[in-house]
Amino acid sequence: MAESVDIRELNVRIEQQSGFVTNLSMGMNKVIVGQKHLIDMLLISLLSDGHILLEGVPGLAKTLAIKTLAQLVDASFSRIQFTPDLLPADVVGTMIYSQKDEKFQVKRGPVFANFVLADEINRAPAKVQSALLEAMQEHQVTIGDTTFELPKPFLVLATQNPIEQEGTYPLPEAQVDRFMLKVLIDYPTIEEEKLIMRENLLGQLPTVTPVTSADEIIRAREVVEQVYIDEKIAQYIADIVFATRYPDRYGLGELKDLITFGGSPRASINMAKASRAYAFIKHRGYVVPEDVRAIAHDVLRHRIGLSYEAEAGNVTSEEIVSKIINKIEVP
Repeated sequence: MAESVDIRELNVRIEQQSGFVTNLSMGMNKVIVGQKHLIDMLLISLLSDGHILLEGVPGLAKTLAIKTLAQLVDASFSRIQFTPDLLPADVVGTMIYSQKDEKFQVKRGPVFANFVLADEINRAPAKVQSALLEAMQEHQVTIGDTTFELPKPFLVLATQNPIEQEGTYPLPEAQVDRFMLKVLIDYPTIEEEKLIMRENLLGQLPTVTPVTSADEIIRAREVVEQVYIDEKIAQYIADIVFATRYPDRYGLGELKDLITFGGSPRASINMAKASRAYAFIKHRGYVVPEDVRAIAHDVLRHRIGLSYEAEAGNVTSEEIVSKIINKIEVP
């Protein structure tokens, strides 16, 4: 009985704390037409201290989304446009010699912001990508011989275009794994498209006013960590991740030749974290299987290695995840 009281108390606390989520969603919807899923995923990564990789063709409001979020949270925002000649120092910062003081001074790079947009991350060489990914993983940057902490909250939103694969440096698997979520953005519906046109022709882009602060986000994260995950839900998450590694154990023998490697333990951790945040966004103090299903594609999409047979048969990781989710028993 103690547990049910606990959950009730937790639900009340979450109701109190998650009010700003509604304000954030409303603020985003003022500026961005549609893209509900993207907005949810941005909030999830913000609440569970993860990073997002976005894939979509140019012009689908990727930059606008993260910029608006930064304005709503009243936090600093910087954008790094990745190009083939970018250097690690252009991202993290460098030492500059000052003639006046006759010593080196640290010049901080654009990575020192709460929200960092890494635009077209697959256009820059590996050394630049790894400089950014170190900052993502460690939440710190070393310039010269001094280590600097990055501001909190720290969220990297990296975008890549799926179309122009000429002159790109695809992210290695180990680095893609560091992104909590990979979100695919699709075109708006025809109704949304007409609304976008109308708003832009009128030239009335709504002004964004901050609705929450960075401190409130950090407090909310503490509450998200208390969202209850039952043993059965944990088992369900583990089953889904294990089915990507050993599909034949779960009666999915047909997937065995399509997968070269499955999700790492990072996949299970991130699935649990993301489902917690999703429950929080839905103002609930406990995780239900629907939460897990809602985030499964975004967490697992980039963690499954496809074999040549899969690529030859045009099988995507999307379809594999769907098959697994439909097969694994829901608690």
